[in-house]
Amino acid sequence: MPASVTAASQSTKKDVVLSVRNISKRFGHVNALTDVSIEVGRGEIVALVGDNGAGKSTLMKVIAGAAAPDEGEIRIDDQPHNFRGPHEATAAGIESVYQDLALPGNLDIVSNLFLGRELTRAGSLDEPAMEARTAALLKTLDVKIPSLRVPIAALSGGQRQAVAVARSRMWNNKIVQLDEPTAALGVAQTRQVLELIRRLSDEGVGVIFISHNMPDVLSVADRIVVLRLGRNAGGFNVKDATIDGVIAAITGAGELTDSGARTDMTASNGS
Repeated sequence: MPASVTAASQSTKKDVVLSVRNISKRFGHVNALTDVSIEVGRGEIVALVGDNGAGKSTLMKVIAGAAAPDEGEIRIDDQPHNFRGPHEATAAGIESVYQDLALPGNLDIVSNLFLGRELTRAGSLDEPAMEARTAALLKTLDVKIPSLRVPIAALSGGQRQAVAVARSRMWNNKIVQLDEPTAALGVAQTRQVLELIRRLSDEGVGVIFISHNMPDVLSVADRIVVLRLGRNAGGFNVKDATIDGVIAAITGAGELTDSGARTDMTASNGS
């Protein structure tokens, strides 16, 4: 891996909470990921971008413990982990919110936040305690929903996304992965979700934000890591990045030409 790309994948913060090093993943003869590295600092928002098939979802699944890497390592707070399933990644402080959200529509907000982790008292569900914790969390994240007992199916797309993010924050997590959280949302709902991501960062949570929406990425992320064909293809500090520069990295326009000249992909590189 070129030294410039490696540096661009590293956190600019001293307090690195997640370090993914030289991850490779194969499915039969297909190399989904090859020698991919990424770091996330505590309270840092890192956007993971790339075209369809770039390896973003596969990397998310590896970090979430849903897919085992063939090579490489994952370190949390500098401690190595070899996840044997999502439950181990969750126990280590990694929560993931996929595009489908996985929120049962017939259950209310409280039931969704505690699904599979219900609080009990004297052998029965402790509904008052769960409702109190839900209300406190939503207040902290400034998520405004009229009733905690409304079914998820009755909420707007933005409200559902907010509940999914809130659920990921409930369990003292260190890293939250978000897969296209603003997809198919209107302007107001997108603004709400991006503000929620900022609040996660303010609370010290490291965020991996997968998105195709460059304006959203530039508005909320601290750094951008680009994947292309399953490999690191560039990285940017957002304060120095441009949409054209990021797109050049995504498409490969910044690679060496046949003449050996390099295009301007790295002109905005923050490494």
